[in-house]
Amino acid sequence: MTLPAYSTAAEIATLIDMVSRELILELKRPVRIAVSGAQGCGKTTACKAFAAGNPRVAHFSLDDIYLATAERKALAANVSPLFKVRGPPGSHDLELGKRTLVKLKDARAQDMTPLPRFDKVEDRRTPAAEWPVFKGTANVVLVDGWCMGATPEPVEALEMPVNDLELDEDESGAWRAYANAQLEGAYADFFGRFDLFITIQAPSFDVVPQWRLEQEATLRKLAIDAVPPEVKINIARFVQYYERITRHMLAGGRRAEWVVRLGEDRTILGIDGPS
Repeated sequence: MTLPAYSTAAEIATLIDMVSRELILELKRPVRIAVSGAQGCGKTTACKAFAAGNPRVAHFSLDDIYLATAERKALAANVSPLFKVRGPPGSHDLELGKRTLVKLKDARAQDMTPLPRFDKVEDRRTPAAEWPVFKGTANVVLVDGWCMGATPEPVEALEMPVNDLELDEDESGAWRAYANAQLEGAYADFFGRFDLFITIQAPSFDVVPQWRLEQEATLRKLAIDAVPPEVKINIARFVQYYERITRHMLAGGRRAEWVVRLGEDRTILGIDGPS
């Protein structure tokens, strides 16, 4: 099924609403939906918009369940210094994610379920006492994340670096091999707990650095040209941590029942779903 183009990315929330309603009718139970997409594509914004207007929708992001600082430091020491930077598979506390899913599933009408949060500015998990709380039972549990539904690459594909970061700082391949093994194991198990996947697909990886820059400019309330040069350099480096898996997902290395195709300006060109 291919739906016509939409004029704004806000329509993604409408798609989530439609898909979730159909799935609840089909399965006759509450559902879990995952939303993936490259950095800056608008996935979290769309999910928040949908959840805000639906009191029976519980939402958190993969970004909310990063490992605690000490755990990431240990991973960096034991596997690769590149794990000092959060984001790639292996840097998330999937057990926290699974516990949250179970608590939401088992919750009754008066139960209060804390939803994890991560402070990106402080680069640490927000204290549990400050987490938002979801009251009651959820008809839809929505989790978004850049690599939700990603599949592992063939081992031989890991041999060739995809960018300067891998070439210069992952010469042994230990970092990308560990992340790939995580996709094959712990992440596959986590993804297997979801009923349906929606991916918001960029036209190519080439737009991702610009999208990420625009996102940063918005956060800083600056025009693009006013973003400091050092920030632009940091962004250009940062997106390299995500490049391999993002390219793999864009080439089809992911589970997705629904695909929202974006143009370079993030307008929705079309939506493809099950026939």
